[in-house]
Amino acid sequence: MPDPLDRYEDTLDSVTSPARDAFAVTPHDSAALPRLPKALLVGTAGTLAVRAVDAAADVTIAVTAGQLVPIRASHVRAAGTTAGLIVALV
Repeated sequence: MPDPLDRYEDTLDSVTSPARDAFAVTPHDSAALPRLPKALLVGTAGTLAVRAVDAAADVTIAVTAGQLVPIRASHVRAAGTTAGLIVALV
């Protein structure tokens, strides 16, 4: 029986679809994120040092508070990340 609260239950999940889960990100210099996100939501401004899932190198991105960063990051590095309250949207 369909869930009356989930109007999108029968739609395919894609990178442009609303997130179905979220988790807090703790930047780490070697550990990968436990799941690949669709995007990162930044709570406090600063920089993000990230590695995209298909990238060969890290990049550093300047971000503002409340910014949605549409990158499928495999890693968020502690070194180089000054932004805070980072949430991965899955």
